Amino acid sequence: MSTHLYLVRHAHSVYSADEFGRPLSEQGRHDALLVTECLKTEGIDQVISSPYQRAKETVQGIASIIHKEIEIISDLRERQLSRVPVNDFNLAIDKVWQDPNFSFEGGESNHKAQRRGVQVILQLLMKYAGKRIVVGTHGNLMVLIMQHFDERYNYEFWKTLDMPDIYRFSFDGQHLKEVKRLWKRSQRDE
Repeated sequence: MSTHLYLVRHAHSVYSADEFGRPLSEQGRHDALLVTECLKTEGIDQVISSPYQRAKETVQGIASIIHKEIEIISDLRERQLSRVPVNDFNLAIDKVWQDPNFSFEGGESNHKAQRRGVQVILQLLMKYAGKRIVVGTHGNLMVLIMQHFDERYNYEFWKTLDMPDIYRFSFDGQHLKEVKRLWKRSQRDE
């Protein structure tokens, strides 16, 4: 019996220094409705999310449809890049992807963030074996988790992600059988 994890990168959010409480933007709220439409025929059993507001808001619609509370897992939060804001986000991201063991002061390396995220996924595969689970998370962490199961998911892949984005990972036990992208940028225009 397969277990299906739907990894959902959050929709566009309003920028603020409050990483935890940043809400979705107007476009993000619109796209979150499309995420719900995309997932409502998938037979979802449970919805799990990062504690960050933007991730929760992106998957709230499907949780409401299946009449379940969102299960919050702190370790699905985005990786902390640095304790203080970096001068150039793109250069900083490039650096941590070039050296998976490197971290800025107070930040997480790719390896550290990946271990945290993969541990959650392995626990979910055991707890929800044979079920269909939506996992609301963030771009960097999502790709690091994906990379653990298939190395083709890398920095170049991360740069192609939409906001939001949805990938269905189908597992037999802890063995990845199939990956399918469910989100298409054109959905926003339909």
